[in-house]
Amino acid sequence: MRPGIVVEVNPADQARLQLIVTDRNSPQKHVWRAQIVLLTAAGHGTAEIMRQTGKAKTAVWRWQERFMQAGVDGLLRDKTRPSRVPALGSNVADRVVALTLTTPPGEVTHWTGRAMAKTAKISLSATQRIWRTHGLQPHRLRQFKLSNDPQFAAKLRDIVGLYVDPPAHAVVLSVDEKSQIQALDRTQPGLPLKKGRCGTMTHDYIRNGTTTLFAALNVLEGGVIGRCMQHHRHQEFIRFLNAVEAEVPAGKLVHAIMDNYATHKHPKVIAWLERHPRWTFHFTPTSASWLNAVEGFFAKLAKRRLKRGVFHSLVSLQAAINRFVADTNADPHPFHWTKDPEKIIAAVRRGHQALDSIH
Repeated sequence: MRPGIVVEVNPADQARLQLIVTDRNSPQKHVWRAQIVLLTAAGHGTAEIMRQTGKAKTAVWRWQERFMQAGVDGLLRDKTRPSRVPALGSNVADRVVALTLTTPPGEVTHWTGRAMAKTAKISLSATQRIWRTHGLQPHRLRQFKLSNDPQFAAKLRDIVGLYVDPPAHAVVLSVDEKSQIQALDRTQPGLPLKKGRCGTMTHDYIRNGTTTLFAALNVLEGGVIGRCMQHHRHQEFIRFLNAVEAEVPAGKLVHAIMDNYATHKHPKVIAWLERHPRWTFHFTPTSASWLNAVEGFFAKLAKRRLKRGVFHSLVSLQAAINRFVADTNADPHPFHWTKDPEKIIAAVRRGHQALDSIH
């Protein structure tokens, strides 16, 4: 050993070093470092340690000194080395952030990593690291729609009140139609799911017609009344209302929540409403179809049954929809509203204030 280097191994360190050497999962660099210390403690000279470990003299001396200074833990970690590439200054990150918040040059809509790296004269990885640190994602875009209905707050409170505290001796129905449901047949059969491969489906298709599903979700019980029809005009809507009227028990009031589609406000529909005094229509605010509970049923239908479905005819599509409605009614789940309407109103106001301040 070099002068001034003393290697003293206590029983605890001896046992720990032996465990490192014998453990099959130990990294090899940890193994030969532990062997250097064990051979040194056993009284072997530098030449013998070099022969048994296959390491250079400088490596033997380095790890003897490291053990003397930091013990066994010092053998298990490497000293950090300075990067060969100088670190970027804070002014570079500030410049990248400022550029990201501006419109990129040329006829492009948003910044890309490579475009920013070229403009800022830094690497792509550095650009991505700065964006990640500052929470910037210029490649992503979230869509939104704020309602401009002047009666937004009143309509929201009215509908949420029906969800949370429905009137006694009444049925609350969420009514809407899902139009243009296509009976799509694939040009080739797909491959089934198996280990290491997801299911496949051809991108092209054969369209065998379309249908419209009228649906009324019973908010209190979770059941759905559904009818498939060829069109979604006021004539079909009145036929659907008559079908719902026949299924709702006599003596119960009916509160129907629906959006502002023109069919729902057609003069003949209003005349039908006047002939049925137990019915009351509650219209959602404009651009607020998410307030209609039946939209959740439509989303579930599209995701679980329609999106990957293969339908050879319009009849098979309608039969599949009817079976899905029947399965939903076999195991109904009541609709539960949880969002505070005052928080929604406050969020919409903040959105309008932000838009007004920007534009």
